[in-house]
Amino acid sequence: MENTSLPNYQDSLDYLYGLQKFGIKFGLNCTESILEQIGNPHERLRCIHVGGTNGKGSTAAMLSSILRQHGFRVGLYTSPHLVRFTERFRINDQEVSPERIIQVFDRIREVLDEREPPTFFEMVTAMAFLYFAEEEVDWAIVEVGMGGRLDATNVINPLVSIITNVAFDHQEFLGCTLASIAREKAGIIKNKVPVVTGARQPVVQGILKATCFKHQAPHHHLGTDFKVRRNVDGSFLYQGLRRRWPMLKMKLKGMHQCNNASLVLAALEILEKEGALALDSTAIQEGLKEVYWPARLEVLQENPLIVLDGAHNPQGAESLREALKQSFDYDKLHLVLGIMADKDIRGILRRLLPLAETAIFTQPRYSRAANPEELRRLARPYIQKHYVISDPSSAIEQARLLAGPNDMICIAGSLYFAGEVKELFGEPAL
Repeated sequence: MENTSLPNYQDSLDYLYGLQKFGIKFGLNCTESILEQIGNPHERLRCIHVGGTNGKGSTAAMLSSILRQHGFRVGLYTSPHLVRFTERFRINDQEVSPERIIQVFDRIREVLDEREPPTFFEMVTAMAFLYFAEEEVDWAIVEVGMGGRLDATNVINPLVSIITNVAFDHQEFLGCTLASIAREKAGIIKNKVPVVTGARQPVVQGILKATCFKHQAPHHHLGTDFKVRRNVDGSFLYQGLRRRWPMLKMKLKGMHQCNNASLVLAALEILEKEGALALDSTAIQEGLKEVYWPARLEVLQENPLIVLDGAHNPQGAESLREALKQSFDYDKLHLVLGIMADKDIRGILRRLLPLAETAIFTQPRYSRAANPEELRRLARPYIQKHYVISDPSSAIEQARLLAGPNDMICIAGSLYFAGEVKELFGEPAL
């Protein structure tokens, strides 16, 4: 990339980040208006919509990897990014170039009414659809930003929708009960579009089933219509809607990722039944083996083992807890935690701290980060050895000093924190 493009790219990013001052605005009117003025590019895409509370990104990444192994050109739109803005837009696992994203940005900015500016996410979502349409992808995998019903991505009419699960998160926007959150997540269900879900709670299952019935949308549920089981050797069995694969292996660690993979396979089975593709067992296995999704039990270093995870709510912490118990061998666990102040901090600490020998509480540079002294106060019932080191780099260095050669360091608490950590470990920002 030539240096002459950097100022224009940075100007574009500055404008986009400046839109964040308009906050989060639910509704589809603005997104639909922008898309209409640029020729409704989303209507030219074959989409798969991925919603839910946890696991959306991993599920979307698996879909992209498997479809790519089948020979398709696959667009993947996810959020938030960890280090680089361009992470949000991928085609066949390659991030968009800064030069290309400037072109898409300029094309959309030309049609904006500055008197009624979009939010950051509305603008970025429109950019994704235009980019994928112009690049003529065969499939667009679209991850919901927040909720579903009024999320900017909900302008699409997908061939299949996935709702990974429903748990407490973003209650200030989605409601304070599981039922209210489930109704928002169920908002991506469209007329006669099949739905695949791994939601477990009876109240959530009831809402999803009722919404599917209302929209005449076929409903496929993990544990009822298709099943997954972990094998002793770490592989897993998928007993599907019509297909069966007894020994699938995956690069991503944790039983929760096996569950996510089963949702992906069920969705692909549905697409095969509808004639949209022909599944190949080798392509499925290779896609699962090659999928990469950062900050989800990502190994950053060996000796001592350092693992990074973006768990940022109690359900995510529970999945991390199970993976730490089942997927890794180590003597002692040392946690480095940076958590956002608006999260269920006690719920996260209660699940993770009992596993650890020591915990180090730190403060990411993000404005919403919790004061580590508050983390220490809430941690006292669950762990004895704990430290407050506000600087994340120094906190990680302290964990290295504490860890023996067979110990494990786990860095977790927030995707924003995970992005900062990846920069500390050498991930380029541009």
